[in-house]
Amino acid sequence: MIKFIFLKIFGWKIKGENNFTKKCIIIVAPHTHWLDFFLGITIRKVINTHAYFVAKKELFFFPLNIFLKYFGAIPVERNSNSNSVELLAEKFRNKKIFRLGLSPEGTRKKVKKWKTGFYYIAIKASVPIISVSLNVIKREINISEPFYPTNDIKKDFSNLKKFFKGTVGIVKEYS
Repeated sequence: MIKFIFLKIFGWKIKGENNFTKKCIIIVAPHTHWLDFFLGITIRKVINTHAYFVAKKELFFFPLNIFLKYFGAIPVERNSNSNSVELLAEKFRNKKIFRLGLSPEGTRKKVKKWKTGFYYIAIKASVPIISVSLNVIKREINISEPFYPTNDIKKDFSNLKKFFKGTVGIVKEYS
């Protein structure tokens, strides 16, 4: 039912194959508004693919923590001493199926450069990165082929960012 509503009534299109391997990092951009969360949850249901996501530890208070955990949130500390990359890479090692969705911007505001955590998690866990663009203007969800990082972050980021060129989020000026 939700698929019918999302695709037929609201007119969204999904481009690209469901290439979500059993283990992968899914980078979703642009992240410009808190409503992106609900869009992401809806898209997961429409394409029938579950993915966990991270949220800052401060959000995990009662009763919000119940809601977040139900939808697959993993609490993380957002400081450089938290060892989040290693902890998340460990989750990949310990599970048969583990997909982790992250915003490469790390915030809803416009940024000049992406955060690097998703990249280093993918390398440490030996998993591909799959890009998903949320183009609100065109009502399109684009899904990339799996991308395997090469350890050349500058070149890899350049390649990854090309996928999102021209994508406009809910708040256009943050895209």
